[in-house]
Amino acid sequence: MQKIRGFCHLYNGQEAVAAGIMTAIRDDDNLITAYRDHALAIAKGISANACMAELYGKATGCTKGKGGSMHFFSKEKRFFGGHGIVGGQIGLGAGIAFADQYADNDRATICLFGDGAARQGILHESFNMAMLWNLPVVFICENNHYAMGTSVARTSKVLDIYRLADAYDMPADSIDGMSCEEVHKAIERAVKRAREKGGPTFLEIKTYRYRGHSMSDPAKYRTKEELEEYKEKDPINQVLKTIMDNKWASEEQIEAINEKVRAEVEESVKFAEESPYPDNSEVYKDIYVENDYPFITD
Repeated sequence: MQKIRGFCHLYNGQEAVAAGIMTAIRDDDNLITAYRDHALAIAKGISANACMAELYGKATGCTKGKGGSMHFFSKEKRFFGGHGIVGGQIGLGAGIAFADQYADNDRATICLFGDGAARQGILHESFNMAMLWNLPVVFICENNHYAMGTSVARTSKVLDIYRLADAYDMPADSIDGMSCEEVHKAIERAVKRAREKGGPTFLEIKTYRYRGHSMSDPAKYRTKEELEEYKEKDPINQVLKTIMDNKWASEEQIEAINEKVRAEVEESVKFAEESPYPDNSEVYKDIYVENDYPFITD
């Protein structure tokens, strides 16, 4: 219906990554990611209303309607974006971890990026600094295989992306990103290392996006057969099978959950539709932050 303007990068197929992370970290841990940020933002606790309103560009959105699809943010939920600059969040993630190390607390920072961003120079600079300073950060490459539309095999001789950490003697591993249990276990180990001042970890989580890079991408660079092969390993279906096999919930209880989700989504659309657009006076706000440090004069 074209009510969401600009690019919109969907997370369908990658849900196990978000789920596995959230069950392994604390509410006060930090998370920063790229522009495929909607599911991670909701999982981190930003309301569906605030997320949908942001997609609509409304003033009630999580960044006041000024960030849009690619720039979700919540200081309260310690969700630090949503970043449209490819790889830009890698250095920021290291910086957030440094702030916590400086404050001498035991928070961990989860810093996610895609396989395309793994080609950016900032990855190497950040990895070097994170190891040198022993920062409490977990770097995660969500490897969905195609970046914007070019396969990993066409952009790198190193097909196992986690091996990039070898140059910095950083602990690293490759994880099945279609299994929320495997993601959880890997994150749990990495976060424990970070809290115990053991330094950073790099995880390559192999996943798959069912849709194109963004809504406008027809994804002709892959076959329908490949797509169907990955859908057979769909993380949501795998979880449902585990629940049913173990009789942890009945079909009626599952349907009640589905109905609750549908109602929440419908409410978020209504909320977004009825919310106002930002006032013109907002255009110059939130560009710079007030100077809270009296020793900085310019």
